[in-house]
Amino acid sequence: MVIPGDVTRRVLLRDMALGTIALASGVENIFGQSVARPPNIVFIMADDLGYADVSCYGRPDISTPNIDNLAAKGVRFLQAYANSAVCSATRTALITGRYQYRLAIGLEEPLAGRDVGLPPDHPTLPSLLRKAGYNTTLVGKWHLGVLPKFGPLQSGYDHFYGFRGGAVDYYRHANQRDDLWDDDVQVHQMGYLTDMLGGRAVDVVNENGKSGRPFLVSLHFNAPHWPWEAPGDEAESNRLRSASLFDFDGGTQKTYQRMIQEMDLQIGRVLEALRKNGLTDNTIVIFTSDNGGERFADTWPFTGRKTELLEGGLRIPAIISWPAHIPQGLTTDQVAITMDWLPTLVAAAGVSFDPAFPPDGINLLPILMGNSAVVERKLFWRYKANAQRAARDGDYKYLKILDNTFLFNVVEDPMERANLKVRRRDVYDQIVAEWRDWNATMLPEIDDSSTGNFTGDELADHIGAQETSGKADNPVPLKIPSTKTH
Repeated sequence: MVIPGDVTRRVLLRDMALGTIALASGVENIFGQSVARPPNIVFIMADDLGYADVSCYGRPDISTPNIDNLAAKGVRFLQAYANSAVCSATRTALITGRYQYRLAIGLEEPLAGRDVGLPPDHPTLPSLLRKAGYNTTLVGKWHLGVLPKFGPLQSGYDHFYGFRGGAVDYYRHANQRDDLWDDDVQVHQMGYLTDMLGGRAVDVVNENGKSGRPFLVSLHFNAPHWPWEAPGDEAESNRLRSASLFDFDGGTQKTYQRMIQEMDLQIGRVLEALRKNGLTDNTIVIFTSDNGGERFADTWPFTGRKTELLEGGLRIPAIISWPAHIPQGLTTDQVAITMDWLPTLVAAAGVSFDPAFPPDGINLLPILMGNSAVVERKLFWRYKANAQRAARDGDYKYLKILDNTFLFNVVEDPMERANLKVRRRDVYDQIVAEWRDWNATMLPEIDDSSTGNFTGDELADHIGAQETSGKADNPVPLKIPSTKTH
């Protein structure tokens, strides 16, 4: 680097520091110069919420005014995908910005007892932001490994309030064992968990609003995940004391609706806290789900649900609002996936990712801000139960379930009915080859990892479906010319 003679090293370092601060609406005066303030970030994740389970995505029998208002003040994705059809795998991709299959924890579908977790030395969204001066807090679900080896405080969060496993009772905050934590201390408190998580998130916003320090709040609700308990359903909680929380004799559409509406109410409290602290304009708020919907979910216009690589198991609502920089009240056809959020948010904060762990996701900001056209994507999935594989390339999707294979145009045929693999054999062969080449760069499946599926005796619309063997299925790469024909 050539430095002009009248520029001192101190001035150069000062200017370099100023240049790394992200775009934002607020400004501060540093060294007599106005510089942009990094945005605050509130990342809200629902659990097992279907694509059409909120009113702004078409559900007519559920009122979600606060989520709808967020969409009205931001951009709503019409083609957003989860990284997996279950939670632990998707959460691994979210926090690392990479395909979950690069890590042992990402092979768990979901984590269910094996002593694996998110490696504490792996860069994460909260650890990258914390290095840049952010206060980082996780409120809600973790599900990426247990103490003493793994946990939110070991992976970049300054604070944690929530539960470590896959699910807890909404009133007893337990699943076989008590599982409510404040940092790394187990606590026992009374209340409906959705309300408790919302209340803690409001407290975190208020505390950070007073400090003036940029912050990340990851608000990961357990709603509307089973057990099927809405506000006022203590009797159902008591019934399940002697039964599995994963029950097939509980729940109704009305209960499910009330669970979602209570989550929406708590989201409204968080948005109001941002407004009262004057933080709305320069706060990025994201709302999404960890995978497609479960048994009571509305996944229209898609088929399939959680544990399945059909569109209904992968397509999710996704909304982003940043009033200072992102247009309001729009929708986008940009294909997006959970692992895109890390590169997007670190770019907004002016933070660099670790070059040893480059993200597999992309920075969505240029598209969201109108500075770039929608970009075509190639995305890949696999799910061990029933040897499922999938890939999205442009408008086409390759899908394999057991020994059945398909090619769909999911833009024109979102229900995945017209199998084009014979009519468009060239496209089918190309995408299959791409999937195999991609899969060869990931960790192989293993027999010991957890996986699961719904069977015919659990869900009536899964006629004949058998419990998966859980055996690994690792095909060899198939090399064919990579010339694109579509």
